[in-house]
Amino acid sequence: MNKWLRKSLFVMVSILTFGLVTPTQLMNTVNAEKLQDRDAFEASVENNYNKTNSFIEESEFNREQFMEELINQAEIQSYQKFGSRIKPMIENEFREFILPNIEKALEETASQFPEDDIKNLTITEQPGAGHSEKIFNIKNGETGKDILRFHVRRDNPPKAGYWFNFHYHTYHDDFQSHHELGSIYWDKNTPPKWMS
Repeated sequence: MNKWLRKSLFVMVSILTFGLVTPTQLMNTVNAEKLQDRDAFEASVENNYNKTNSFIEESEFNREQFMEELINQAEIQSYQKFGSRIKPMIENEFREFILPNIEKALEETASQFPEDDIKNLTITEQPGAGHSEKIFNIKNGETGKDILRFHVRRDNPPKAGYWFNFHYHTYHDDFQSHHELGSIYWDKNTPPKWMS
């Protein structure tokens, strides 16, 4: 009876979390009596989990929720890039002017792919620090190839102070052209390094 209850709980958690809790995470919290029983249990549940998870992905993929999460991750990565010194100074303008343009670029790109390919789009996890322009990249998780690259460049036109120029590049032209997202004024003083 105890094994049956654990298996049922495990399968329910797997279904409800859609992969947010992995089988090994749940098993680490369960105090199995024997190591052999636990290994056999993990293998059987993992097979059931993979079948259930692929069924859910095929039958209940929600494009809007997926895009919303991608945009949310883009915002988080951007704030991580800004760091604690730049973020408070430009956060409001970024959210009001730049983020909607990032959202539009993501939506336009996603509209070019069939639904099966959209599921494979992922966002990179680490923005570039120091003087690097990279904020984040969107790539195809299956092939590992970049689709979009979002950057921010520091501009210092004569007698105009420092500006942050947000733009992106696409795979269509091998990442050569700049597609403008907008610019935010910093100050006449040199801005700190990214992620500082």
